[in-house]
Amino acid sequence: MTGAWELDPMVALRPEPFGALAYHYGNRRLTFLRSPDLVALVRSLDEHPSVDDALSSSSIEQRRWPALRKALASLADSEVIRRRG
Repeated sequence: MTGAWELDPMVALRPEPFGALAYHYGNRRLTFLRSPDLVALVRSLDEHPSVDDALSSSSIEQRRWPALRKALASLADSEVIRRRG
């Protein structure tokens, strides 16, 4: 994933013990974010020029970055996050 990303403004995140539920008011999809680290990363995307920068600025161990990039790609496919700009 390249470029700048953000949480889609049509998406509401509801914190849960496992991470969060994301509800898209446009397409009515409910998506589970199964990690508090993923939730924090998604919330921080709009503060960084790229996913790599968001990951570098986080406290998430580098060995977990490939799995989080894959999760973000899935969230993009589900329209939970979108390209900024």
